[in-house]
Amino acid sequence: MNCTNCNSENTKKNGRTHYKKQNYFRLVLGYHHLQRLKAECLFLIDYLYDLSLTKFEMAKVARNGKERYTILKNPYKAHPWYGIPIGEQAPELVNAFIEIVPADTVKYEIDKQTGYLKIDRPQKYSNIVPALYGFIPQTYCGNLIAQFAREKSGKEVEFGDGDPLDILVLCEKNIPHGDIICEAIPIGGLRLLDKGEADDKLIAVLKGDEVYGKYTDITELPPNVVTRLKHYFLTYKNLPEEPTVCEVTNIYGRDEAHEVIRHSREDYKNMIFENI
Repeated sequence: MNCTNCNSENTKKNGRTHYKKQNYFRLVLGYHHLQRLKAECLFLIDYLYDLSLTKFEMAKVARNGKERYTILKNPYKAHPWYGIPIGEQAPELVNAFIEIVPADTVKYEIDKQTGYLKIDRPQKYSNIVPALYGFIPQTYCGNLIAQFAREKSGKEVEFGDGDPLDILVLCEKNIPHGDIICEAIPIGGLRLLDKGEADDKLIAVLKGDEVYGKYTDITELPPNVVTRLKHYFLTYKNLPEEPTVCEVTNIYGRDEAHEVIRHSREDYKNMIFENI
């Protein structure tokens, strides 16, 4: 009788021990699965970020009867060229990333690898940029921009300049520094050829600007404003005795500016798919 009880007790103990071991191995296995899953998720996030496909996503949340926004994902700073959207109302209204302002005595431009502003060069000459100067995110001056420039100018244009589409934003207020985003309304542009490459300079007005906001086409601007813009790009790389490397072949209005933006968007998409 005692032996039977002993055997029964041992069986129970062995069963409990076996059950505990099973649970232990399940926990260990589950932990390793979670670690592997975590590593795979981090790899996927890094991969998507490298492809510039991640972005800040904002969700409207109703709290106390008011709409508030909350960040859903991506703790990283968005790359100004790839990560900032062009804007839902493009080409009529676009986001512009401003690199330099009229007060700058140094030319800054985006470092394409890191997304930070870098010093390109000190301003060698006395001319200053006549407006907020930057580019439109998620655009690229490639083959379609070159083809469009060739059709409109009648010049031999083989390439785009290989950069995002440049934009100058006219505004009344003094903006003290670059590295900012603003909403801009394109009203025209200058078709610039820089050493034979298409390098369009879109002209826009700051959304809501009290002085320039009334203009809807470049033809409405005071002639001296357009002359100042043109003069800057014809001289900003040259001293008087040096040969001219830049040429403005056309000054075009809002509708053609919209076409330029569309072509630059297609060039951007082509560039992205070529690199995947």
